[in-house]
Amino acid sequence: MNASREPTAVDFSDDGLARRAKALACTAPLQALDENKGSLRWVKADVYQLAEIALHTIDQVTISMDFDSGANQEKVVDQVKRFVALQAPERTTEEHRSVARHVLQRLINVGTVERSFNETIGAVDRSGVYRRFGFQFNLLVERAGRDGKIYLRASDEAINVLVGALDTDVESAQIAAEVKLDSLIKRGRLAEAKLAAEQARYRTVQYGEMLRQLLDATARDIRAVDWEREVPELLAHALAHIEERYDFEHRILSNISAARDKSDEPLHKQRAAELVTIVRDCIRRHMQLQKRLLTARSVFREEQDRQQFAELPLRAVLDLYGQVLNPVLDLSLRDALTVGEGFFSDAVGPEPPAVMDLSSLVTRLLRTAPERERLGEAIPELDLAETTEKPAFTLGDWAATDELLDFCDTPRQLSDLLAEAEHTARSTATLLLHRAFHALDPQVGERIARGDSRVLVGVGTGDRFDVPHFGGDDLLLCSVPITRPPDGTDPDSPLPEDTFE
Repeated sequence: MNASREPTAVDFSDDGLARRAKALACTAPLQALDENKGSLRWVKADVYQLAEIALHTIDQVTISMDFDSGANQEKVVDQVKRFVALQAPERTTEEHRSVARHVLQRLINVGTVERSFNETIGAVDRSGVYRRFGFQFNLLVERAGRDGKIYLRASDEAINVLVGALDTDVESAQIAAEVKLDSLIKRGRLAEAKLAAEQARYRTVQYGEMLRQLLDATARDIRAVDWEREVPELLAHALAHIEERYDFEHRILSNISAARDKSDEPLHKQRAAELVTIVRDCIRRHMQLQKRLLTARSVFREEQDRQQFAELPLRAVLDLYGQVLNPVLDLSLRDALTVGEGFFSDAVGPEPPAVMDLSSLVTRLLRTAPERERLGEAIPELDLAETTEKPAFTLGDWAATDELLDFCDTPRQLSDLLAEAEHTARSTATLLLHRAFHALDPQVGERIARGDSRVLVGVGTGDRFDVPHFGGDDLLLCSVPITRPPDGTDPDSPLPEDTFE
C-alpha cells in the first residue's frame, strides 16, 4: 500500500525568465510600428516593413556614436531614407524621407513628456508570489555633445535589441563574438563572419557607452560613482580586455587577408573587403576607448578639485512631481490637506505689508483721494471687418451635377458619374458625392410637398470603387418619377403603391 505523498512546492522564480521578458518588452515599440501602420493617414504604409526600418535606424545611430558626440539626426534620416527607398522604389523621395523620420521619432518616442517607453512585465519573487511591475526604457535618446549640439545616442536596451541579447556581460559577449568571427573566417564563411563582426562592433560601442556614462555621472557628482573600488576594477579589466582584443583583431585581419588571397570569386573578395573595414573600425574604437581609460583617473581628480571648492547651492531643487504630487496622491484627504497647506504656505513666501511704519500709515490716511472720472475711461472703438462666408459649392457645381444626374430611364453607377465629374472639377465631384449620399434615404414626402416631379434614389450594389480622390461602396442611382395623389385624398393617409416608380 503506497503512502500518500504531499505535492512538493515548485520554485517558479527565474531570473533568466525575467531577463527574457525585458528583452521581449524592448521589441514591443518595433512591433507596434507595423501593427499601427494602417492608421497612418498621410501615407499608405502597407508596403513598408517599419520594424526592419527601425532596426536599420538603430544600426546607423549605434555606428555613429562616439565619446564626445553621437549621431546627427538629419544624417541618420538621409541614410535610412536609402533603405526605405529599396522597399518601395516607385514611391517619391519625399515619402521615403517622411517614413524614415516617422520611424526615428517613434524610436525617440516624440510626443511624450519623459520620452521613454513603459511596458508591464511580471516575475515570480522568492516567496512564490507573481508580481507585475512597470519596465521603463529608452531606445534612442537625445543628448547634448561637448560642442553644445544635440546628438542621438542608442541606449543599452537598443543595442541589446540590435544584437539579440539583454543583461549579458559585455566583455564575455564580445569575446564570444570575436572567437566566432575568427572561426568563420578560417572556414571561409564570410557572409556569416560579417554578421559576427558587426555584433562585435556593437559590443565595443556598448562597452564605451558604459565608460562614458560613468564619466558623465562623475562630472555631475563624484559621490554618485564608487571611485574607491568599483571604477578602478572596471578600468583595470577594461585595459586588459582592450589589450587582448587588439591582438585578437590583428590576427583576424591576417586571416581575412589570407582568405581574400586564396579566393578567386569576386563576391568573396568583396565580403573580405567589407570585413576589413568593420574590423579596422573596431580597432579604432578600441584605441579611442583605451585613450579614455588612461585619462579617466585624471578626469576624476579634476572633478574632485572642482566640486570640492565649488559653492554649495543655497536651496536644493524640488521635484514637484516625484517628491510632492505622487506621495500626496497616496495619502488620505485629511493628511493631503495638511501637507498641501504647509507646502503652499512655504512655497509662496512671506508677503511684505503695505505699510511698514506708523509715519507711512498716517501719510496714507491723510492723503487726498484722487479725483475720479465721472464717465470712466474711454472705450476704444473696435475695428470690425465684415466677413462674408463663401458657399461650399458654386452655381456652376450645382449646374454640372444637375446635368450629370439628368437621366430618366437608365440607372447609372456612382463610380462612373464620379469619374466624369473629376474631369470638370474636384468640387463638382464632391457635390455629386453629397447628393448621392442623400439619395440613400430620399425624403419622398418632402419632395411631394415641394412639388418635385422626380426623386433621386440610391441603392447599394455591394461592390467597391476606387477613383483617384474618392473610394467606398458603390451605389446604383436612378431618377424615379413621382405620381401625385388624386385631389380629395386625405394627406394623413398612406401613399398609394404607385406614388413613385
